Amino acid sequence: MQRRNFLRLALAGAGTAALAAATGCGTGSAAADDRRIRIIVTESAPYQEPTKIAARLLEERGWTLDATYVTDIIQPNLAVSNGEFDANYFQHGAYLQQFIADKNLQLDPLFYVYGSPGGIWSERWNSLQELPDGARIALPVDPANNGRALVLLRDAGLLELKEGVGVIKVSQEAITANPRNFEFVEVDQQSLSKTLPDVDAGFLFVRLAAEIGLTVEGALAFEAEADQLPFRCVVAGTADFAATEKARVLQEAYQSGEVRQWFADYMGGVLPTPWDTDPLDELSQWWQA
Repeated sequence: MQRRNFLRLALAGAGTAALAAATGCGTGSAAADDRRIRIIVTESAPYQEPTKIAARLLEERGWTLDATYVTDIIQPNLAVSNGEFDANYFQHGAYLQQFIADKNLQLDPLFYVYGSPGGIWSERWNSLQELPDGARIALPVDPANNGRALVLLRDAGLLELKEGVGVIKVSQEAITANPRNFEFVEVDQQSLSKTLPDVDAGFLFVRLAAEIGLTVEGALAFEAEADQLPFRCVVAGTADFAATEKARVLQEAYQSGEVRQWFADYMGGVLPTPWDTDPLDELSQWWQA
């Protein structure tokens, strides 16, 4: 896979000044459509608000960021692959890799926007060790997230899993021993917070946990930084788009000082912004985590 030197740049904090430098050279006489970037984005604050900031910054420099907001998690990758959009912003790296493997698509993670770690919370119990035999535990139903709670339970000594299976590939089929006879309830990821009162414990993305007043400190278990790597949210596009000026200015807008400040203010800064690394450099680590 072709490496992109411009994605190795340290862009954090660059803000409007870097955006001006990137857009002030080269294609001053380009047609209007050549300065239009089409992106499909999911409807939630960590996606919509940075997109609005990026659109404003790009507009100030003569670009148009044409954003379409959706709730669907299937169509955005298909729409970019078939050329309806230049890029999408709705998913973490693990979901992207699993999707393109399942659908045989050619898409790249262009750059990171924010990290989406997760953990196990409970409204009934104060620790994993307190979970009773037969406890019902809610898991995300989608394959890319399904095994995250199982890995946390394994690390706590409460489950055994097949050796050598990375977290992206872990599912209930990987369980080799379940001495406490936990029952796993699989639900749509956006419904996990609503399900929590009805189960003994449940896996939540940290954003969804924060939305209902839960904290990282209150989690029964929380992913270590190394385990969070595949779950950083990315802007994705084709390799052809990745080599364009559009991709470069799009990255600079999303990784601007204004966007960083928005994340710092959002829910107490619960979502990290890992902008100092290129996701293409970390693909193998996504699968091995």
